[in-house]
Amino acid sequence: MRLRIDLAYDGTDFRGWARQPNLRTVQGTLEAAIARILGGDPRLVVAGRTDAGVHASAQVAHLDLTEGQERRLLSGRRPEPAALAGRINGVLGPYPDVAVHRVDVAPEGFDARFSAVWRRYAYRVADRVTGYDPLERGRTTWVAAELDVDAMDAAARSLRGLHDFAAYCKPREEATTIRTLLEYGWHRDASGILIASVKADAFCHSMVRALVGACVAVGEGRIEIGRVAEIRDELERTNEVKVLAARGLTLTEVGYPSHDLLAARAEQTRARRELGSPDA
Repeated sequence: MRLRIDLAYDGTDFRGWARQPNLRTVQGTLEAAIARILGGDPRLVVAGRTDAGVHASAQVAHLDLTEGQERRLLSGRRPEPAALAGRINGVLGPYPDVAVHRVDVAPEGFDARFSAVWRRYAYRVADRVTGYDPLERGRTTWVAAELDVDAMDAAARSLRGLHDFAAYCKPREEATTIRTLLEYGWHRDASGILIASVKADAFCHSMVRALVGACVAVGEGRIEIGRVAEIRDELERTNEVKVLAARGLTLTEVGYPSHDLLAARAEQTRARRELGSPDA
């Protein structure tokens, strides 16, 4: 049995998603909780392996159960997968920084990582227009300037499309940096906080935070609007663009195709990964 798990977490005190020896990670925390309930050695597969300090409001994972784990799941007082969400949250304790929203039997062909067709992130920035709010410091990056949101939005729009984003990615050996940036834009919310919405088929390592850094540089007046696309096309990282802090970044949505296309999408994505594309 394969389960789909929808979850959220505050990444502040985690060293990222992926399990690491002697470090607190989202994956390690959840797998330990699941092991207490179902036994064995559960291993989660996730849609987006977020870095240290990055949050998620709508992360998606899957879990393949052994026969023994499936028996334990179905032999409890509430023998249905949906009840597992509450049981995991109970093990995590009061006010945890990770919570499971929902657990369902995954449709045939579903793979949390490889079936995904896009991921969406949001990035929050406070500037001198809004002022610094210490209550928001865990999820909002502070920039000590008055940012031009219209210029930032224009710069963001210029980056959309299928391109090589090597200049905005931390390099990984044998990993492609070609990505389709489906959406990228900036606006101020009702409180004046600047919000970036970034959607792509997948992201390279640190890509979102570098794209955000480029547009913040535009908003500060340090570089021109057209420079962000020029940097992209030069294919080399530059000190003109800062990779902004993880605290402002949240994975907000993962898109999947209809159920009848899940398996085909997963097979297609696996084939691309084997040719050198990294995880999203």
